Amino acid sequence: MTKTTELKKSLKLFSVVFLGLAWMTPMIFFTVYGVAFEAAGGMLAAAYVVAFLAIFFTAYSYSQMVKAYPISGSAYTYTKKAINPQMGFLVGWALLLDYIVSPIIACLTFGLFMNAQFPSIPFYIWIIVLNLVLAFVNIIGIKSAARVSGLSVILQVVFIFFFCLFVIKDIVNGGGGTSLFSIQPFFSSEFEISTIFSGAALICFCFLGFDAVTTMAEETVQPKKVIPKAIFLIVCIAAVLYISVSYLTQIAYPDFAFENSDTAAFELVQIVGGNLLSAVFTTVLIVAIFTQGVSSVTSVSRFIYALGKESILPKKVFSYVHPKFKTPVLNIVFVTIISFGSIVIDLDTAVTFVSFGALTAFTFVNLSVIAHYYIRNKQRTLKYSLLYLVFPLVGAGFIGWLLTLLEKQTLLIGTIWLLLGFIYIGVRSALVKKSASGLKDGKVAIENR
Repeated sequence: MTKTTELKKSLKLFSVVFLGLAWMTPMIFFTVYGVAFEAAGGMLAAAYVVAFLAIFFTAYSYSQMVKAYPISGSAYTYTKKAINPQMGFLVGWALLLDYIVSPIIACLTFGLFMNAQFPSIPFYIWIIVLNLVLAFVNIIGIKSAARVSGLSVILQVVFIFFFCLFVIKDIVNGGGGTSLFSIQPFFSSEFEISTIFSGAALICFCFLGFDAVTTMAEETVQPKKVIPKAIFLIVCIAAVLYISVSYLTQIAYPDFAFENSDTAAFELVQIVGGNLLSAVFTTVLIVAIFTQGVSSVTSVSRFIYALGKESILPKKVFSYVHPKFKTPVLNIVFVTIISFGSIVIDLDTAVTFVSFGALTAFTFVNLSVIAHYYIRNKQRTLKYSLLYLVFPLVGAGFIGWLLTLLEKQTLLIGTIWLLLGFIYIGVRSALVKKSASGLKDGKVAIENR
């Protein structure tokens, strides 16, 4: 293995944006539509606005930390450098739960949708095929992943655009005084604020992806400049798409009721565009799921690479970069093996893991800005107090509150995962000390001869 091989810098702004949006998957609005609708009490537009505000402040914090530390590792690196290594490890451990389960979600969803289209082929066959394809695309190079992601994102945005046109047509032709402009999707005398915030806690899942691009800092040209721009572009593009669709559908179909939350999006699309739009929807959704898998494998393999470089995970294995492809091949194989777990895990459990890991990491990235800029670097003028204290405090408070709104089972599973992290780091530390002690004793014995 060639220790001096490094990741290749080849990504530019739009490549990073496309990878982030592909990881995020704009079509995820539809895959979680039913569950999100129920969680937000039907006030999807309002819930998306709240989620966007929470994510915006966190996105700002990520953009500041990537300027300070333009290397792979994301929230783990930021917390370790700005606060302390022990806290950094726990944040990294929580984030690992988010990243490593994301490919499982892509594979599982892909298998379920393909099995629905081709019932004669078992869903696990589709999962196996997708896993192998994702591994191949990622191994041959990140630029190939960026190209695939770009085409998928364009396809998804085009579909959402035409979907909105269909909905607008129904609003205009509906009559009865229905207008394109209304505050009803955002304010209603019947809604409860607590319900909207609960919906926002779940909907934050739809914005995940902007943070993943920070793991690609070592493969990005001028990362201090490009990554922050990409983060804000990703978050703002996603917010416009999500809020627009939820706003228009609430106006057009205020009494829409679905039979099954898992298939609510299909029922909605059927109402909007009939069988033709439903067929297009299914095709685009499958492509979107595929590219989300490509991007998520890219992100998690780079994150594990960062942990390997820091010797948190075995360095010889997880920091290895293939001399020809310039990609962390062993990490990709490792992620692929774990992703076969999508054959036995259910979607609700997978989403639970991702939500806890992401919100925990988001909270500490906000706190890292305060620790690095405001406390350590003492940037405390009025301007910097606003940028490096107030903004991140708002972000941390917002995300931390949303974290407490997750279901008790989610918080329990997350706590168990963190305890496993405590055990792992404890055993690792003990082995390192024992090894160091053994070397010292051996040296003393040699000197005494």
